[in-house]
Amino acid sequence: MGISDGGEVLCVSQFTLLASTKKGAKPDFHGAANPEEARRLYHYFVQKVRAGYQEERVKDGQFQAMMEVALVNDGPVTLELKNGAKTD
Repeated sequence: MGISDGGEVLCVSQFTLLASTKKGAKPDFHGAANPEEARRLYHYFVQKVRAGYQEERVKDGQFQAMMEVALVNDGPVTLELKNGAKTD
């Protein structure tokens, strides 16, 4: 079941998206927003998703929490989209 079928949307914050691993084994998060700004942006994003879909079908995780999320794909393929731009 997908969005076109009335499926649910799960929004989960992922602070490691801006981690740089160029130096050593520890990720560097200097490019990430400070926690207060990140929380504000995350809640703004969730609010926009709810406004653009069925509010009761949009769920969100707990910001700054360790979470385990399981995914069950319903379809023949899963696509990873990349824009080809180099990142740090």
